[in-house]
Amino acid sequence: MLNRLKLKSRMILILGFMALVQSGLVGLFAVHYLRQSLDEQIGQRAVDVAKTIAITPGIIKAVEQRDSSLLQPISLAYAAQTHARFVVFGDKAGFRLAHPKIEKIGHSMADDDGDDNSPALVKGQVYLSKALGSMGWSVRGKAPIFSDEGAIVGLVSVGYDLMRVEQVIQRYSLTLIAVIVASFILSVFIAVFFANHFKKAIFGLEPEQIAHRFNEQKATLESVREGIIAINSDGKITTVNRAAIETFALPEGLELIGKSIEEVLPDSTMLEVLRTGIPQYDQEAWIQNHSIIANRLPLKQGDEITGVVSSFRRKDELAQVSKKLTRIQQYADTLRSQSHEYSNKLHTIAGLIQIGASDQALALIGQEAQSHQELINLLLEAVPDPILAGCLLGKYNRAREMGLKLIIDPDSHMAELPESLPRENLVSIIGNLIDNALEATREQCGEGGEVHLSMTDLGDDLIFEVEDQGPGISPELQDIIFEKGVSSKEREGHGFGLHLVKKLLDNLGGTVTVEPADKLGSRFIVYIPKQPSHN
Repeated sequence: MLNRLKLKSRMILILGFMALVQSGLVGLFAVHYLRQSLDEQIGQRAVDVAKTIAITPGIIKAVEQRDSSLLQPISLAYAAQTHARFVVFGDKAGFRLAHPKIEKIGHSMADDDGDDNSPALVKGQVYLSKALGSMGWSVRGKAPIFSDEGAIVGLVSVGYDLMRVEQVIQRYSLTLIAVIVASFILSVFIAVFFANHFKKAIFGLEPEQIAHRFNEQKATLESVREGIIAINSDGKITTVNRAAIETFALPEGLELIGKSIEEVLPDSTMLEVLRTGIPQYDQEAWIQNHSIIANRLPLKQGDEITGVVSSFRRKDELAQVSKKLTRIQQYADTLRSQSHEYSNKLHTIAGLIQIGASDQALALIGQEAQSHQELINLLLEAVPDPILAGCLLGKYNRAREMGLKLIIDPDSHMAELPESLPRENLVSIIGNLIDNALEATREQCGEGGEVHLSMTDLGDDLIFEVEDQGPGISPELQDIIFEKGVSSKEREGHGFGLHLVKKLLDNLGGTVTVEPADKLGSRFIVYIPKQPSHN
């Protein structure tokens, strides 16, 4: 039932209950201790008064003479002076010589007082007792009265009313109840304050909602393919998912929570982000013999950096995704170019037929078929690999769509592609070089420009040459043309294709050079070893 209440209501009930229990326990102890202390104090007072009266010479003589007329007013005076309920004198036989009630004089103290007087009359002891006597419940101090010769001649009994103790206890109990009520009210205010503070700190969520979201977060972290690690302000790991453990091949069953990130991943730069607060996006790093692409973001509470979370994935996994996307893009370019090209041809043929120029329509159809057939025959003979052949066919159609010509050297031969060579990397390299050549040629020559491609697989390397009719590359760009963001074009959005080509070739152990063409433009020469070296 408690789980159905809001956090504020729970804290009010819990703190209120705790205040009641604590105050109640303290109150019971205080009342018990007070009762015991009062009993001891009153009893000790009764004993002290009894001992003092018992050694008074006049009292000793009057008791020896059993002079009740003298002892009666003295007992009343002593009772008034000491605030006692009664002061009673008895002879050595235990019969009263003085009593607040005159009719009790001469009667045995044992009969009405409900107490045994033998410790005082027989053993000569001073003692304390509680009993219900003729004056009601009282605590009594009794002392024997000795004669000058040391014989017991009687006793004196000084009693204090126990109702006074109960009155004091009752008065303190009322105070205690007021304290308990005040403690409960104070606990309610404290509970409301802390509940509001906690609700603000936990974004107004209830404990069950926090638990539910924690389970959701845990399931989410375990379901994502990317590795995720979070650290606190001390550099200790607070969160790590299974993908992170698998990425870095960490031992199964190793307890990582609470360990220093430097101890688990010495090469991580998460501590740098923790120190500077500057996020890092798409950073390539080499950690635990793995090349990863990581994003690291600082966690902030107000202006204070409370931790860092890092998400990462192995670079080779991202490369596989990139390769698949590249292949799809190549296929899409091929289909789009062919569709556009054939659409224009069909419209032209349809127009020729409508105006009755059937001979010209047939000639155009034959010319188109012959041109494509020649290209297809060349590709079938020189490039048996379907992926590379499809890429070249797509670029051929793309060139025609741009009003340019892609001329493939008829003496080209590329049949000995090694199985270990990733086809996606190969088409990315050749595709980017041809695209750059087509754009440079169109910018310089307009329609009718030509791009030449030659290929050979003789020797230990695969060699591709792409020659354009563009404006060429200035001498100051020769050494930096393959750097990221560097381009001979002034428009934004360029400078990435050649950088990608260089990067892919580095991974394959290949090289690329650029030199001026024979007449106009530039010539890019790519060398890819058939047997890449393993470092």
